[in-house]
Amino acid sequence: MSTNNENDNIVEVAGEPGAAPSGDASFNNFSPSSNIATFDGDAKAKATDFANYFCAYAQLYHQKQMLTDHNRMAAYHAAIVGNADVFKDKVVMDVGTGSGILAVWAAQAGAKRVYAIEYTDMAKHARRVVAANGVDHIVTVLQGAVEEVVLPEEDWESGVLTLADGEDEVGPDGKKNQQVVDIILSEWMGYFLLRESMLDSLVRARDTFLKPKTGLMMPSHATMLLAPITDEEERRIQHNDYAGAMEDWKEFAETTQTMYGVDMSTLEKEFDRESKEYYQLSSRWAELNNRCLLAEPQVVKEFDMHVCTVEDARGVGLALGEDEGSGAPFDFDVVGRSSSTDSAAASSVADGVAGPISGFAGWFTVDFKSRTDEVGRGVAPEVPNPAFLSTGPEMGYTHWGQQVFHLPSAIPLLADQTTRVNGTLEMMRTKESARLYNVRFRHESSRRKTGTDKVGGVLMKGKLDELFIKYLRVRELIMVDGAQGVKRQATSLI
Repeated sequence: MSTNNENDNIVEVAGEPGAAPSGDASFNNFSPSSNIATFDGDAKAKATDFANYFCAYAQLYHQKQMLTDHNRMAAYHAAIVGNADVFKDKVVMDVGTGSGILAVWAAQAGAKRVYAIEYTDMAKHARRVVAANGVDHIVTVLQGAVEEVVLPEEDWESGVLTLADGEDEVGPDGKKNQQVVDIILSEWMGYFLLRESMLDSLVRARDTFLKPKTGLMMPSHATMLLAPITDEEERRIQHNDYAGAMEDWKEFAETTQTMYGVDMSTLEKEFDRESKEYYQLSSRWAELNNRCLLAEPQVVKEFDMHVCTVEDARGVGLALGEDEGSGAPFDFDVVGRSSSTDSAAASSVADGVAGPISGFAGWFTVDFKSRTDEVGRGVAPEVPNPAFLSTGPEMGYTHWGQQVFHLPSAIPLLADQTTRVNGTLEMMRTKESARLYNVRFRHESSRRKTGTDKVGGVLMKGKLDELFIKYLRVRELIMVDGAQGVKRQATSLI
């Protein structure tokens, strides 16, 4: 769902696009209960959320970027059209339909009714796409937040919508039970899976509309992955950009003093903080080559879309109801090159790598498969042809790419030695925006002779370091070809 365009209609404040002005809570885009604004925010919070987030999705060039991501398109097409027997005569809901293409596929796969939910004016384009493809008698486009959508009364009266056997007509909240949807489709995923916080809306749509025992979520499962990488050229560019920004400031301050008689040096400390956050302490979008990976990726969080909660969507490694916690653990062994092996002959990370360790990269995968939870397993329809989507380096281009978190200084690798990097990752929403995330790494490194015991054979052990990535966001779109080559493509504000 994420996009990477330099002309996004995003409000940029205090160095962080999409965030509220520092100290002005009246323009925060979350509700008093710290939820996203579409759930229980007031009119001002919803307006801020729309201006900072939703309005960009009303533009066709955003939609085109996602529609030309062929890894994305192929996975969803395989999941829907490849499982036509699952969709036949079913009621389907597409949450965040955008151009309406998933809804069209669901209708073509045999669904009897498809509700395509879209908050923005892209809904008008979706209606045209639906009609142009001859499925407007099946697909109903409903414009609004999914948290506020009401299914058409005429579909209840005509018998299109029916509750599962044994389900009460009145829900736990005392309102009409609307759990009549057989399949919920959505392309909700953001950078490193959670950015944009659309998962909150999907969970609430599931709890409101999906049949509890027999309903299917597509995708059904999601996994967040992390790996150490080498990306030295870009890491050094970031440091040089920061140094250049500070040199520019000094020249500016001197010029202002000389020409206009005003001393601006009192602001240098604050400018230094802003520049460091922007250039060195922000994640980066990248399309990494597999050769940048220094170890096999590890799972930091998994989601079963049939049972995950809004609390799960708040972040990674957090204590219940808190903005910090013990973190999700990771433990990587990065094997240095063998002094007796030609580096060109190495075929995998197990053969050893040259390094150094420049930082970490995060990405996600999603599955479209049968239910595995206790309530739905063996009761809900089986998905005979599972589909899979990865946004990892092995797939080439996806519009999500990978999120790169550079270390302040690289960790060198030595021949015939294995460097262990272990620690924890926390990911939490910013206080300014419910749709943006900060990331904290706590990590330490040690070195031992390759082949010796991980604990007993330690030759060197570093101190515990903390890396706090101020914003999980995109600044520069980069294409990394191999371990070092970097080609700058564009500049993005989100």
